[in-house]
Amino acid sequence: MATKTNCIRNGKKYYRLRVDLGRDSDGNRIRKTFYGKSKKDAEDKLQEYKNGLNSGLSNDYDKLTLGNVCKLWLFEKIKNTVKPSTFERYEGVYRIYIKSSPLYPVKLKELKSLDIQRYYNDLFNSGKSTSIIKNLDKLLKSFFNYCIDEGYIVRNYCIGKSITIPESNSVNENKKDDITVFTVDEQNQFINAVQDHRLKALFLLDLGTGLREGEILGLKWSDIDFENCTLSVKRAIKGVTLIEGTKRNYHLIEQTPKTKNSIRTIPFPENLIPILEKHQLQQKEEKIKAGPAYTKNDYVFCTELGLPIDPRNLRRSYERVLKNNNIPYKKFHSLRHTFATRLFENNVPLKTVQMLLGHSNINITANIYTHVMPPEKFKAIDKINSIFNVK
Repeated sequence: MATKTNCIRNGKKYYRLRVDLGRDSDGNRIRKTFYGKSKKDAEDKLQEYKNGLNSGLSNDYDKLTLGNVCKLWLFEKIKNTVKPSTFERYEGVYRIYIKSSPLYPVKLKELKSLDIQRYYNDLFNSGKSTSIIKNLDKLLKSFFNYCIDEGYIVRNYCIGKSITIPESNSVNENKKDDITVFTVDEQNQFINAVQDHRLKALFLLDLGTGLREGEILGLKWSDIDFENCTLSVKRAIKGVTLIEGTKRNYHLIEQTPKTKNSIRTIPFPENLIPILEKHQLQQKEEKIKAGPAYTKNDYVFCTELGLPIDPRNLRRSYERVLKNNNIPYKKFHSLRHTFATRLFENNVPLKTVQMLLGHSNINITANIYTHVMPPEKFKAIDKINSIFNVK
């Protein structure tokens, strides 16, 4: 029996069905066409489409690809609702792990959790860390929620147990290795090394308060209360790549601190007062020397022309101090870890440390610092041995 067809496309015979979907906002009729190798094939495609509509999907859901919709969502919706530094991070995940991925051309209606799982596995097997894959999964989870709201899909593949983030079976020491602190000897060596440095006050204030890099660069003189030895964290300086179309330009921006709890007022060591006052005097001298070229920003730590210090230049300056004084390399963030570690070594309560560091919740503080003080663990064992004197 011959297969029934009713049209020819590109020299091939097909059966064509058309469905009327009503009218758009301009009053124009909306029609959709389905082609099949036979009448039944075309009818099956039409029914599949209708089932999608009945599930709450939009009338164009069958044409949308993950990559195109993700790009529109990211640049048209998300870009104006998050901090520039957050968007830079999201855009990086999209550009590196979605734009050139096998997921990009997949139609949303054909996407399966297995497609995502396979891609995650391939990334992991190629050497990408679990942390990178978790960041990708977090972005896709948010994107799929948007797709559900818009009627493009009916479920979020990144929620539930459909997908597993690959992890190594071996004990992961990477996180532990990232938490490096100065020993007391190294700390004293560092303090001595910065005595004649232009940014001596910055390094010592950071060591004495544990401020994040951006927070200490965002400090203004109006934030410092010399009488009560406190400072208020209200802003942060961040170097970000601002993206406009195909143009990518690096800028320094002033933005709100990392979390709600990061906006805080904390004490600083009283012995830093004369150091800060000397730094303030030095800054006034630089201002006079620069004349009209000086920019009045009120930043505590700035360039010799009053401009915000680029975090990259701060890190370079810090690294030179370590290298020139034979101090083992540690990230600038290690000053913050060292501050917290010294507090714990002196029995400061966990909740107090959390508030001083500006962590959003106490679990973050506990998870970061439970493994940075092996000697404290041995002290705890000694106390347990004395309490439970088992013979």
